[in-house]
Amino acid sequence: MEEQNLPRREREKLRQRQEILAAALELFSQKGYHNVSMAEIAEKAEFAIGTLYKFFQNKEDLYKALVLEQCDKFEEAITRAIEQPGDEVEKLQNYVRARVERFLNNLSFIRLFLAERRGASFNIKAGLDEELRQRYYKFLERVASIFEDGIKNRRFKKTADPYYLAAALDSAIDASLLLWLEVPERHPDLDPDAILGIFFNGLLES
Repeated sequence: MEEQNLPRREREKLRQRQEILAAALELFSQKGYHNVSMAEIAEKAEFAIGTLYKFFQNKEDLYKALVLEQCDKFEEAITRAIEQPGDEVEKLQNYVRARVERFLNNLSFIRLFLAERRGASFNIKAGLDEELRQRYYKFLERVASIFEDGIKNRRFKKTADPYYLAAALDSAIDASLLLWLEVPERHPDLDPDAILGIFFNGLLES
């Protein structure tokens, strides 16, 4: 059901939840997950702390909701990109551009997630690792299907299994994004077409 079609009370609850998540993301990004309390999040969101516990059991539950919501938005944006009309090359171009755009528009969350991922035990405890892994595998299969169609339609050579091609492209994107994040002054331009060009064109002179 569209949000605007929900009863007023439900729309208000959604608004409160979004404001809590936004406040948590800002504080987690600034101070780190472990250095922020539920009381601080409540104060930042301008709600009584009891309101937070109406939505989330504890801070771990809030963090998990924050991560999964961002994953949902990511998947929605990427799905829209690859479902645009076009051939297989254009779909992959749309995919890479959407990945870069989502990255640049969500730097606070990216930095938070990468920092917390280093504490593997925390992510396992929060119940995220397996769920995120399964989401990733399913999405790789969607990208692999583009390569598979491209091979069938003779747009691509069959240099490898489509699933491995999808994983290789995804790794190339991730590596480029992380290099930029760590040393942006050395890599000032995140050019999606250049990322895909490296993948498609290779290194050998013809």
